[in-house]
Amino acid sequence: MGNNRSAKKSGKNSTLIIAGVIALGAGLLFAYLMFYTAPVEKMEIVKIIAVTNDGCIAETMDGYAVNIGDCNAEPGQRVSALVDQKTKERAALMNPTN
Repeated sequence: MGNNRSAKKSGKNSTLIIAGVIALGAGLLFAYLMFYTAPVEKMEIVKIIAVTNDGCIAETMDGYAVNIGDCNAEPGQRVSALVDQKTKERAALMNPTN
């Protein structure tokens, strides 16, 4: 009878260890994704390219097209806007010519 109890306890311990490892992995993945997708915004002067229903599309001084949200500007105007720097970094990684 002693061996049967020991086997049940060992099974519960291994299940808890596996659940803990999965929870730790999920927590680390969640933290990484929150860090990676959290915006890092910086005020920049941008040139308005177009005004759409989804917001104003602007070009940064270093040539990236960004959506700055709603604005009261016309195409061709330069305005100050918050620009997500991580979006620019990802765009640079996707463009092999830079």
